[in-house]
Order: sequence, then C-alpha cells, then structure tokens
Amino acid sequence: MKIYLVGGAVRDALLGQPAGDRDWVVVGATQSDMEARGFKAVGKDFPVFLHPDSGEEYALARTERKSGRGYRGFVVDADPSVTLEEDLQRRDFTINAIARDETTGELVDPWGGMRDIERRVLRHVGPAFIEDPLRVLRAARFMARFAPLGFTLAPETAELMRQMAASGELDALVPERIWQELRRTLALPRPSAFLRCLHDTGALKAILPELDALYGVPQRAEFHPEVDTGIHQEMVSDMAARLAPGDDLIGFAALTHDLGKALTPSDELPRHIMHEQRGLKPLAALCERLKVPTDHRQLAEAVCREHLNVHRIDELRDATVLELIQRCDGFRRPERIAQMALACECDKRGRLGFEDGDYPQGQTLQRLHAAALAINARDIATAGLHGPAIGEALNKARVAAIHNARSQP
Repeated sequence: MKIYLVGGAVRDALLGQPAGDRDWVVVGATQSDMEARGFKAVGKDFPVFLHPDSGEEYALARTERKSGRGYRGFVVDADPSVTLEEDLQRRDFTINAIARDETTGELVDPWGGMRDIERRVLRHVGPAFIEDPLRVLRAARFMARFAPLGFTLAPETAELMRQMAASGELDALVPERIWQELRRTLALPRPSAFLRCLHDTGALKAILPELDALYGVPQRAEFHPEVDTGIHQEMVSDMAARLAPGDDLIGFAALTHDLGKALTPSDELPRHIMHEQRGLKPLAALCERLKVPTDHRQLAEAVCREHLNVHRIDELRDATVLELIQRCDGFRRPERIAQMALACECDKRGRLGFEDGDYPQGQTLQRLHAAALAINARDIATAGLHGPAIGEALNKARVAAIHNARSQP
C-alpha cells in the first residue's frame, strides 16, 4: 500500500497559492485493508474513506469507463492492481494530475502538469476529457481562478470543449450542478474569464443562453465605450469581484442586470429603452431553470428592474425614492439597499474608462434609505391615528425625511 497527496493541494503548493482541502489516493489496497486500519468508508459511487484522526478523504486508486450519457455515466474500477499513473490519467487537467509521495515527498507527474504550471496553461489530460460534460464548466471556472496568474486555455482543450458543446452533451448537466459551478465562479477573481471561455467555445449558449445572447449587441458608445454588451457584462462581473470579493450574491445580481438588452428590437439599437423591464422575464427563466436561491433571485430582480433609477437617483422625486425602497423590500430587508447600491456601482464602473470613477449615487441611495428607515411606525401611531391613516402618515413622514436628507452632505 502506498499513499499519495493528489489534485489541488499539490497544484496550489506548486503555484504558491494558499492551501485548501487535501485529497489522498491509496494504491494497492482494498476496502478491507482500509477498514482494518481504522478508516471509515463514506463513498457512495466509488471507494472513499475518512482518516480516523484527521478526517481527511482517502480514495482507492481507480479507473473510470464511460457507460452512459452525462457526468454520472461511468463504471468505476478500484481494483488493487490499478496504478497511480492510471488513476492520474482519469483526471481532468494536467495541473490536477500531479501526486506527491506521502513518505518521500517525491512528485509524480506522468502527464506534464508541472510543465503546464510553469507555462501557465490549462490543458486536459487525455481524450477521456470529452466523456464528462461537467469538465467544460470546471475548465471555465479554473480560468476564472487562474487567469489572474497568467493562465490560458490550451487550444486543443478549447477544441474539445467546442465538440462537446456542438454534440449536445452539455444538455446532460443537471441545473443544480450548473448553479454550483456558477456560484463558485462568482466568488473568484476573474468571472469574465469564465464567461469568455464558455462563449468562445460555444458552451455558454448551451448552459447560460440568456448571457450568451448579450454578445454582439451594441450599446451607445457615449455611455458604453466598450460598445458590445457581452464585453460590458464581463467588465461588470469583474468589477463585482473587485468591489465585493467572494460575494456571490452581489456577483449574481451584477451578472444578470442587463439581460433585457438581448431583447431590444433591432430598429431601436443601440438604445435600449425599457431594457430593465424586459430583463425580468429572461432572469426569471434563468432562476427557475437553475433553481437559484431566493435571496439571489430577489436581489437580482431588484437590481435588474431598478439600476437605471439608482443611476439617476438625484433626478427622482422624494416620493419616487420611497417607492423604490419599498419595491425592493428595503424596510423589511434593510441590507438589500446597500447590496443594490454596490451592484449598481459595479454596473456603472464596469465600462471602458470608468473603472476607477466615483459612484456617489450609491452613497446617496443609502443615505436616503437610512433617513426613511429612522422613521418608526410606532412613533406615528402615538399621534392618535388608526388603520390606513397610520400608513399614510408614515409614508408622508418618510418622504419628508428623504427630502431633508437630500440637503445633508
């Protein structure tokens, strides 16, 4: 029996990145061997065990053979005769197919992962890559993580991804897995690399058609020097990663704020009249299909519907500002207004030449919201009012508070 550290832990150490979870592979052992050493079997689809002391996962070396459609259609062989090289060969990318001997510290790299780390290339291990559609999403997610380190996608890997997208294999991905990969991506440093990777290989159209439809849609150059709406969306997503690092809630709202621009009639281009309203339907379809959590969906809807109102908040009447806050559930969920302000700032600064600009509208929205929030319904009720009159008086007091707050610095 020999034990090796494998996968991301080895890769990240070679890249000088912070250590994450450690995964181990065991060569030359059976389930009985592992249990005799105190390991607890937990694997459902293949033999995985928890270390009796550390709780880390140890998997028997295995091979996989395609037996059906999708990412679950595999037959697993974990016979003790399976070699380390065979186990590494089934992995997705060469940079994840490096092992380190637990005893000697020696690195085992049969598929050139260390060379690709040095060259900053994301490359698939072998032709079996095409058998698992989830690897297309993983490739794009890894690009979102490693593009800031200078990584590029190997041309031959991009070609396999194009073949997989064209074959319809991506249709086998279940919505929960797509959302899981998307959510993890939105917390990474360069979400634009995810979008660009999928778009350039034809996979975005199959997985997130509402976003793919934005590419090639023109915008008015005086407001959007980058012109292409798809490029604007990439910039907005990267701005969200910059202003709210690790926050997939803000990231999702930023990602979906402009879906309506894909529905603008051609004779109205490059203007996008009512795109914020048009965007609600494709947003709802995307959320329904991917089973997006309620908090993400509600914030995304608010940002999609209101982002132009937030941009021009200084032009809105006091009563209109109150209505905006109420529509966004800003009194019951006060944190949502700050989240909206940040997502709208990502939109404003996610444009060519605007990246380092100020966004005073966000501060204004939060200041007016705080003023309205300070007006308490209990205080209004003490004036002897009852029923609907309390609500009317509360709204009037909040409008007055918003008006007064406008004059404050």
